[in-house]
Amino acid sequence: MFESVQGLLDEHDAIQAQLGDPAVYADQRLARKLGRRSAQLNGIVEAYNKWHALEDDLAAAKEMASEDPEFAAEVPVLEEALEQASAKLRRLLIPRDPDDARNVILEVKGGEGGDEAALFAGDLLRMYTRYAESRGWKTELISANESDLGGYKDVQMAVKGNSNDPAEGVYARLKFEGGVHRVQRVPVTESQGRIHTSAAGVLVLPEVDEPEELDINQNDLKIDVYRSSGPGGQSVNTTDSAVRITHLPTGIVVAMQNEKSQLQNREAGMRVLRARILAHQQEIIDAENSAQRKSQIRTMDRSERIRTYNYPENRIADHRTGYKAYNLDQVMNGDLEPVIQSAIEMDEQARLDAIGD
Repeated sequence: MFESVQGLLDEHDAIQAQLGDPAVYADQRLARKLGRRSAQLNGIVEAYNKWHALEDDLAAAKEMASEDPEFAAEVPVLEEALEQASAKLRRLLIPRDPDDARNVILEVKGGEGGDEAALFAGDLLRMYTRYAESRGWKTELISANESDLGGYKDVQMAVKGNSNDPAEGVYARLKFEGGVHRVQRVPVTESQGRIHTSAAGVLVLPEVDEPEELDINQNDLKIDVYRSSGPGGQSVNTTDSAVRITHLPTGIVVAMQNEKSQLQNREAGMRVLRARILAHQQEIIDAENSAQRKSQIRTMDRSERIRTYNYPENRIADHRTGYKAYNLDQVMNGDLEPVIQSAIEMDEQARLDAIGD
């Protein structure tokens, strides 16, 4: 059982030797890559060592059980512990999404419902910001197109994590948030007290660590500049500071106008463009690998309705996992972990089932 672990143990030893070499840190990109892989393998090594120790202890207890009642009493306890350790190790051996350890760029866009949808988009952004704070992550507002009532027509936020462990990565925990989020509540603009339904779309993009990691040919870019139309200080409507970048091979378009200078908007736009191209490349890989596609519940498609937020009943329901709870007020204040965990567990089980097939 778990014969495949030996190759991972050998890889772990080799990486530890590399990380012990000061010369490795001259290449920060390599050092980060090794650090992430080491963090992922650390959990597997610890789980394997625990499983192996329990297996030895159980074998010894069974051998002595006929001679000593205390050892006989230990057998069922050790059997249960070994079963739990086996299940944990089996889950850790599930092939991970290669982007799990990455930071993300999270986009929220108001959908059907006009001003109410924009207000809900703002509520979702606040929810994700509070959730990030609870995990010690840093957030950075990249771009925002505000609505008249204070919400967001669309907004982009970067979320940066604090761990090399892919299981604790920002993308690993937020990637299941992509899709349509539906809200049912009485809008502030509703004078009759009637419940309305509106929606906001969420897109979660793994962020490229370094510009050099994703080679973009400058000849593949079409860059247009124009005058900003929203907040941005004295430069608004006086200089061509807004930037629209089109990646010709994929047709991906990014527009940025929040910063005061054209250079700042271009840098922010390229940051988002790299994330979108990376996600586009992964979508192609997933499409080519039908088994992987079927085993994952994550989506970056805003057209799929994934969750409903019902304010009158204080209820939140995830339509993919079946998760339902009546603590919507707490969830909107950042207590999102149980909802996210339900998606992670469902995805892990689907991956396990796929391996079993």
